Amino acid sequence: MAGWSLVATIKAPEEKVLAFAAHHLSLGAEHLWLFFDDPAQPIPEPLARHPRVTITLCDEDHWLRTCQKRPPQHQNRQTQNARLTYRALVTSDWIVHIDVDEFLLTPRPIAAILDETPADTIAMRLEPFEAMHDPLLPDDIYTAREFRGALRHEHWPRRRAALGPYRKIIRDGILSHSVGKAMYRTRVPGLLPRLHAVMLNKEIVAPAHWQPEIKLLHFHAQDKAAWAAAVPFRMTKGAYQFRPELQAFLAEATPEEIDKFYRRTQILSVDVRDELVAVGRVILADLGLRQKVKDLRDGRLQTLST
Repeated sequence: MAGWSLVATIKAPEEKVLAFAAHHLSLGAEHLWLFFDDPAQPIPEPLARHPRVTITLCDEDHWLRTCQKRPPQHQNRQTQNARLTYRALVTSDWIVHIDVDEFLLTPRPIAAILDETPADTIAMRLEPFEAMHDPLLPDDIYTAREFRGALRHEHWPRRRAALGPYRKIIRDGILSHSVGKAMYRTRVPGLLPRLHAVMLNKEIVAPAHWQPEIKLLHFHAQDKAAWAAAVPFRMTKGAYQFRPELQAFLAEATPEEIDKFYRRTQILSVDVRDELVAVGRVILADLGLRQKVKDLRDGRLQTLST
């Protein structure tokens, strides 16, 4: 059966690192290649001794070996680590590069899906679904149960109900990236990983369709306080610098206006949720991350079986 691994460049609190690792180990990842962007961050004990996890501290020596010096932009550091893993470390048949706030979701083992993938498929696009805010949910480290996908094409008219007067600010209903991430084969001559895609012989590999079974759940704005704190960075160095309407609104809006925007666009009413679930634009999922972290610490983490 086809094996798959994961690579991520991480800067997050320990419990979020453990949630990310535990979830993907439970999905059956053969190996997690985790690069700690802050080399002073302690390695969580359950991962330090785990046979399917390799943690690299991104210190000066690491960057000297990888690309001569530390790239100033975090996106470039992510890319360099993904490329290092691809060319020198990974032994699985497939690999996916995602962020610490992104979680794969699938109804059956990923290895089984990969086994059925045509041999000439080099890369697959994973569609992102953003976590919605729900103040009634108990804390689960990354806390959400509803995840909304982009409202494009035939779903364009649904933006009015979902986004109200803010539909021109986040036109497709996604605050962060809507291009998704890529899962790609290893040992392909001429393949070069990028953040959201891969290149083959210097040309972008652009599959026409999303992989239908593997979804990418993105915990981008489900925590209102954390989202608000991250806005300045995202406007200058992150995803919002490429969204001029959103950037302009956030730059000029008062705190009260931003609060109103958040509540209208990041909290789903029951009617809107049910409509979007019916057409596949909202996914309902309970990841049970606290339990998975506990099981990881206790050595009892279960893997999704075939």
